[in-house]
Amino acid sequence: MTITTPKVALYILIFVSFVWGAEFVLVDITIAKLPTNTFNAIRFFLAGLALLPLFYFSKERRQTLPIKPLLIAGSLLGFFLFLGFYAQTEGMRYTSVSNAGFITGMAVPLVSLLGFIFFKKRPTVAVWCGIIVATLGLYFLTTGGEFHFNNGDLIVLACAFAFAFHLIFTDKFAKKLPILSLSIVQIFAVAIYCLSAALLSGDPLFYLVGSEPVEWHKHIFEPIIIFSILVTALLGTSFAYWAQTSCQQFLPSHKVAMVFASEPIFAHGAAWLFLGEHLGWLGFIGAGLIITGMLISELGDKKHPPTINPLDQNATGG
Repeated sequence: MTITTPKVALYILIFVSFVWGAEFVLVDITIAKLPTNTFNAIRFFLAGLALLPLFYFSKERRQTLPIKPLLIAGSLLGFFLFLGFYAQTEGMRYTSVSNAGFITGMAVPLVSLLGFIFFKKRPTVAVWCGIIVATLGLYFLTTGGEFHFNNGDLIVLACAFAFAFHLIFTDKFAKKLPILSLSIVQIFAVAIYCLSAALLSGDPLFYLVGSEPVEWHKHIFEPIIIFSILVTALLGTSFAYWAQTSCQQFLPSHKVAMVFASEPIFAHGAAWLFLGEHLGWLGFIGAGLIITGMLISELGDKKHPPTINPLDQNATGG
């Protein structure tokens, strides 16, 4: 498939954002039947395999690759992704799909806040405003006006911090290392971390939550499990990487950022349609403030044009 115009690029990115939002529902259904680490291990291993043909036909294959720096950077970035996707997926056991989608979006303003705390990078006034607005939105979305977070909201908030750190370090490594190779290494690193965590946990690799352990083939071949793995791995990760890289040749970063801000909206729409979730009026105010804060933080920082990594925007990971 070849992208030839900005309009086609825009439509493709809207589809990617839709996939990232809608797959929250698939993951919510799947983790009722599979352990979090087992699901993520399968998903990322398949996503890594899907990127290998892209690497084979790329210019990077014909270059001399810096293997050691790639392994070090990919292992570190993969660790942040592993923490982020684990926290996001596990948190969805205890909170709503809608909340998970909007809280994950907090990673965008958190990048500037954490960059200031740990690396002394001073955010602009617009970024500080975005952080304040998004944090206020998080309060309304998750507490309903009362100072109380459920465990799922807190776990997903930890995911937003992990994704924010991943964005910060990606910015450092991506300027020095080949992008496609780095993406493949970190995706396989996530799969290895997830599999290791699953094996070390003491729990069976395959089980139905709340029931006795069962033989693996009784769930892994269920249609909803297969569909969820294929969508999250092939569309939500591999296709998303290709799409964003290709589309940003035709669209400026600020337009890409605005399209990706619609992901939590798609997540809530899918949750409302398939799971019957409702935010309530305070929830809608909070969700709107989070999206507003994301846009202010991304688009108002004139000194540092917005850059978005598909792996951080990927819904679950994503």
